[in-house]
Amino acid sequence: MDMEFRALDLSLRGRHILADVSGCFRRGRVTVILGANGAGKSSLLSCLAGLRVPDRGEILLDGRPLAALDRRERARLIGLLPQRADIHWDVDVTTLVGLGRLPHRGRWSMNAADHAAIAAAMAATDCIHLADRNVLRLSGGEQGRVLLARVLAGEPQWLLADEPLASLDPGHQLDVLDRLKQCARDGAGVVVVLHDLTLAARIADDVLVLKDGAVVASGPCDTVLTPAILATAYGVEVHIGQSATGEPMIVPVRRIK
Repeated sequence: MDMEFRALDLSLRGRHILADVSGCFRRGRVTVILGANGAGKSSLLSCLAGLRVPDRGEILLDGRPLAALDRRERARLIGLLPQRADIHWDVDVTTLVGLGRLPHRGRWSMNAADHAAIAAAMAATDCIHLADRNVLRLSGGEQGRVLLARVLAGEPQWLLADEPLASLDPGHQLDVLDRLKQCARDGAGVVVVLHDLTLAARIADDVLVLKDGAVVASGPCDTVLTPAILATAYGVEVHIGQSATGEPMIVPVRRIK
């Protein structure tokens, strides 16, 4: 199943946010969306998740218009981890993660498959030891992992994550990257907004770069993460190399005047 979007335009409060944005994401691959602040990354994810309707253009899931799917089916297919996900529920962690199963079950009933999915999601995000904790009393990083677990519990075919590493320490950042890569290996389509270019190079199969609401480049990671494209997108000169273990490293070195 592909997620295809064609000629998306979006304006908010009189400002053009997306301008003729087109692309195609594929199941079984990790696509990273890059761009400077205000490039339109979060707005594009919101449109792809069906939370915001573009002014023009269409979004297709395996050839089916996203707008034609009812809310329950869309929730089963697409899981979204937003950039700012405030928690307002005075519940324990297991209950919050369990909300990710709502598209698959009745309001009150829960079967063995639901319990297994919740347990697997909590294990994958290092949340099992937090199971009985009140979510409102967790640190920001702990809450971030719990919210990711809620999305994973829904076992979506498409996982859209907006800066999922922002509140995490380096160890948990690597854990989450590994989990997202595993989701893709398991057949899901994974689309992630990141700011860290090195971590983007580490996880991405494909990259889409936005600038001022338009697509600068899109394609396989090694063809898009180049000094010239990154200079266009960010206005910085970068050094691209490798760590001692062979992992890619992309380091901004100076602004281009």
